[in-house]
Amino acid sequence: MDSSDLYRDITDFAHSTPGWAQSAMELWTTAGLLLFGVLYVAVWWRSRDRAPRQVALAVLAPLATAFAYVVSELVKSAVEEERPCRAVVGAAASLVACPEYGDWSFPSNHSAIAGAAALSLVMAARRLALFVVPMALLMAFSRVFVGVHYPHDVAIGLLLGGSVAPLVVLALTGPVNRVIRTMRRSGNRAAAWFAGPGPARPAR
Repeated sequence: MDSSDLYRDITDFAHSTPGWAQSAMELWTTAGLLLFGVLYVAVWWRSRDRAPRQVALAVLAPLATAFAYVVSELVKSAVEEERPCRAVVGAAASLVACPEYGDWSFPSNHSAIAGAAALSLVMAARRLALFVVPMALLMAFSRVFVGVHYPHDVAIGLLLGGSVAPLVVLALTGPVNRVIRTMRRSGNRAAAWFAGPGPARPAR
C-alpha cells in the first residue's frame, strides 16, 4: 500500500489551518483515548442497575479494546513500516515529534483502539453510536493530520480494531454474563458493588 500522495495532501492541509485547529488536533490524539476511558466507566456504572448481560457488555468493552490493541501491536511488529514523517520525501513537517525509529507505523494503534472502543461501546450502549463513531473517525484522521501515520495505517487500524473487539465481545458475553449473575447472587458487598444488585438480587 502506498498512500504517500494523500499523506502529503493532508499534511499540507494541516499546515494551512489556524494554530488553534492544529493544537486541537494534537490534543485530540491523546484526549480522545481518555474520553473513551471515561465512557467505559460511565457505561459500566449505568449498567449496574440493568440486566446482567448489560453489565457483561460494559465490562467487556475495555477488555476487548485491550485485546484489539495487542493484535494491532503484533501486526505492527511483524510489518515494520517506517513512519511517513521520516519516509515521505517532500512532505510537510509533522506537527508533533516523529516517533523514534522502531515505533512502526502500520497499523495505527490509536486507530485500532478507537475502532475497537467505538464498536464495543456501541454494543454495550447503542445510543452512543452517533457520538463514539465520529470520535473514532476523528481520532484516526488526527493521526494523519499531525503527520505520524499514513492514511492506510489509520484505515486498517480502524478496521482491525472494529473487527477484533466485537468478536471478542460476542465470544465472551455468555461466560461473563454467568459470572455477573453469580456475583449478584453471592451476597458479597464488593461483588454487588461491581456487578450491581439489578433484577437478580435475592429478595429479603
